[in-house]
Amino acid sequence: MLLTIDIGTSSFKSALWDFDGNILSHAVIPLSINTSGNLCEADCSQWLRAFETCCQRLGSLAAVRAVVLSGNGPTLVPVTGEPELKSDSLSIPAQPARLWLDRRAVKYQAEVTEALGGFVDAGFFLPKILNIKNDESELYRRVKFFLGCPEYLAYALCGEARTVIPSDGFDRWFWNDAVLEKLNLDAAKFPVFIRPGDPFGIMLPSVVSHFGFANNIPVISGGPDFFASILGAGVTKPGQACDRTGSSEGVNLCTQTRVNDTRLMSYGHPVKPYWNLSGIISTTGKAIEWCRDLLGFSGFDDFFTSAQRSEHGSGGLVFLPYLAGERAPLWDPSARGLWRGISLDTGRNEFANSVLEGICFAVRDVISVMEETSVPVNELRVTGGLAGRSRLNQIKADITGKRILEPVCKEAELLGLAIIGACSLGHYSTYEEAASVLVRIEKQYEPQPEKTALYDRLFAEYRRSRSG
Repeated sequence: MLLTIDIGTSSFKSALWDFDGNILSHAVIPLSINTSGNLCEADCSQWLRAFETCCQRLGSLAAVRAVVLSGNGPTLVPVTGEPELKSDSLSIPAQPARLWLDRRAVKYQAEVTEALGGFVDAGFFLPKILNIKNDESELYRRVKFFLGCPEYLAYALCGEARTVIPSDGFDRWFWNDAVLEKLNLDAAKFPVFIRPGDPFGIMLPSVVSHFGFANNIPVISGGPDFFASILGAGVTKPGQACDRTGSSEGVNLCTQTRVNDTRLMSYGHPVKPYWNLSGIISTTGKAIEWCRDLLGFSGFDDFFTSAQRSEHGSGGLVFLPYLAGERAPLWDPSARGLWRGISLDTGRNEFANSVLEGICFAVRDVISVMEETSVPVNELRVTGGLAGRSRLNQIKADITGKRILEPVCKEAELLGLAIIGACSLGHYSTYEEAASVLVRIEKQYEPQPEKTALYDRLFAEYRRSRSG
C-alpha cells in the first residue's frame, strides 16, 4: 500500500492506495486559516494533528510501503526547533505558516526580483524571508530552518530538513549561494534541495512505533500540489492541460518546449523532455466562498442551485475575481475585484452565476495568453474541489471553447502522489506509463456553439474592465 497526503489551504487530504490505483480508504480533515489585512497565516501544528487523525481513521498502516507528501505553496514555515514525539503527539516548534496568499512582503518584492534577475511575486519564499530578516529580526535569529508546507510535515516524520525544488527552470523562484549572499541571508537556515520522487528520509522509529507503520518506511517528496495534480489528471502529452480548482486555480499546460513569457511561469514537466506552462489565478473557489457568505447562501449546493436559475451571461453582469490581487496574467497585488453591469433586474441568481462565469473568464484569460505564445491548448482536465460541479464545467467549456474532461478521481493530487510513489518503488517504469494505467475519465463537456457570441462579447468586457 501507499499512504498519500496533500496539505491544502482549507483541508488536509489523505488516502491509502493499492498499486492498481484503487483507493482503499480516504480521510479529509478541515483546516483553518487566519487573515487580517495583508496577513494570511495558518497554525502549522494543525497539520501534525490532522496527520494523527488521518492515521487513526485510515485503518491499519502496517502494509504501507511508502508515505508520499505534497502541499500548498509557496507557503513558508519559520521553524525554530527540532521534531519530537511529545505526550504521544508530533511536535515541532515553529511560528505560524505564511500562506501563499500572504502579502505582507510586497515591499521586498523589488529587491528579490533584482537579486534573482527576474520577477518574483511577494507571495514566494524569498520576499517573505527577507521580510522576517528585516522587520522581525528576533524571529529571524531564532529560525533553525525555513521550510515549505509538506517539508514541515516530512521534518516531523523523519527528522530531515529538505527543500523541494520541483523541476528544471524553477531556479527563478528559489535561491543559490550567490543570491543568499547578495541578500545577506544565512545559508544554514536553507536546507538542501531535493526533487519530486526523492526521499526526505526514513521514518523515525518513534513515529513508526506510535502509528503502527512497518520499519524502514521512506517518506517521499511528491513536490508541490500542482506537480502531483498534473500526473493525477493524466496530463502527459503536449496540448493537454490540468485545471486545478480549489481556493485558487492553476492551469498547467504540457508544452513541447520552454516558453518565455513574463505573464506566465514555465518549468520542467514531470514527464521529460516536456515543459509545464503555468498560470495561477489567486481567488477562484475563494471567490465562490466569499459570495456565498456575502449573499447569505446556506452552503455551496444552495449557491450552485441559485446560479443554475440564472440565464447564461447573468443579464450582462461581469465579475472580476481579484479579491486578493491577481497573479497570472497580471501579477498585480493591488488588483481588486469588480462587479460591472448591475441593474435593477440583477438578483442573487445573477450574482452567483456571474461569479462562476468570472472564474471561467479568468481561466480563458490565462489560456488566451498561453495561445498567444503559439502553443496549443487542446483540452482541460479539471481536478480538485470544484471538479465535480457540472454547471461550472459546462460554463468553462462554453467560455474557453475547450473540451473539459472530468476524471473519476477528483483529488488528482492524491492520485498523482500514488503515481510518484509507485514509480519510486519500481511498480511502474515511468510517470507516463503509470498515469496511462491509473487515470480514468468519467465525463466530458463540449463547448456549445450557440453560446460563443455571448461569451466572446462578455469576455471582451471582462478584459476592458481589468484594464481600468
